[in-house]
Amino acid sequence: MKVQIINGPNLNLLGVREPSIYGNTSIKDYVQELKALYPNIEIDYYQSNVEGELINKLHEIGFSFDGIILNAGGYTHTSVALADAIAAIKTPVVEVHISNIYAREEYRHISLTGKNCQGVLTGFGMDGYRLALESLIIK
Repeated sequence: MKVQIINGPNLNLLGVREPSIYGNTSIKDYVQELKALYPNIEIDYYQSNVEGELINKLHEIGFSFDGIILNAGGYTHTSVALADAIAAIKTPVVEVHISNIYAREEYRHISLTGKNCQGVLTGFGMDGYRLALESLIIK
């Protein structure tokens, strides 16, 4: 099984960015933990702060991977193009948000991308990535 984790803008700063919201663990360390927990699953990681690069990555792997875990960051609430890219591919996508987007600013309560995903996890911290992975395994 091949699963791609894709993180959007500012998520390269996990572990140092607003630790009261996002925690103290770097994404690099967390991905290594996931790989250790699931040694039989090929887990790739990609991050970009650029919307078009995220779309290109979805197009690149969206017909060959078994699952995609996407945290589009702020693009979740603004990007029709990213939502369209998810709708255009065959690989199932699970949307993840580290914080509970419904407990934050009102503009974060809307996910343009979520309707095109298999499911949405929000507010489980970094563990949301593991929960998303498990949801892809059992499908």
